[in-house]
Amino acid sequence: MTHIRPRTQLIAAGAAALLALTLSACGGSSPQNNENGSPATEAIGGDVIAPVTMSVNELQGAEVELVVGQVLNIVTDSLAVDSYTGQVVDARVAEFTTGRVDGSAEFNPGVTALAVGTTKVTMTNDQGGIQPLEFTVKVVAK
Repeated sequence: MTHIRPRTQLIAAGAAALLALTLSACGGSSPQNNENGSPATEAIGGDVIAPVTMSVNELQGAEVELVVGQVLNIVTDSLAVDSYTGQVVDARVAEFTTGRVDGSAEFNPGVTALAVGTTKVTMTNDQGGIQPLEFTVKVVAK
């Protein structure tokens, strides 16, 4: 039986070496360096900014603060998502996106923060009988 033990140990050592080699190959590469040679710390795809979601009922007279690149997702409650149009006073600061229906998917209207500043937004509903919705968007730096 003594001749079996060294053989078992040899097999176990070989398996351990193979496992270590496999794990080192799968362990990932080192981070890439920036132009200045320092390790890159940015996530793949850059920073993702969560949208701010508010209903049309919350927006009347409100001031909404967004960071550059952030989106205000506007829930239209019981009205159709594509029934609102919008105007932004300062198009350098923010941009209005009309809601739409695409097949079975509905996309809410929204406002995208483009640059630091403050602007008024007015939304009107083409279904009539609803007063214009007016609010302020204040855009700040990241």
